[in-house]
Amino acid sequence: MLVLVSYDVSTETSAGRRRLRRVAKICLNHGQRVQKSVFECRVDQAQLETLKFQLLDEINEAEDNLRIYRIPEPLGKHVMEFGRFRATDFDDTLIV
Repeated sequence: MLVLVSYDVSTETSAGRRRLRRVAKICLNHGQRVQKSVFECRVDQAQLETLKFQLLDEINEAEDNLRIYRIPEPLGKHVMEFGRFRATDFDDTLIV
């Protein structure tokens, strides 16, 4: 399944800036950045639970905001892209 993770982490303190870096790193471990604080992650149900719990362990719910959206299949029907960024198609052949 494809999920969209977005967050807003308060960076007014050094602790907040550290949280921001850790949240971004967790998201990068599960998907690709599509905007500064927005990631697309292709995960199964177990990976989604892991991602969710890792993020909840990092954020401060009194200061930060975290949203996770599940994007229904077929993606071509529900996702529209405009502008120069093009997401990596993980279902297509990837050459490293």
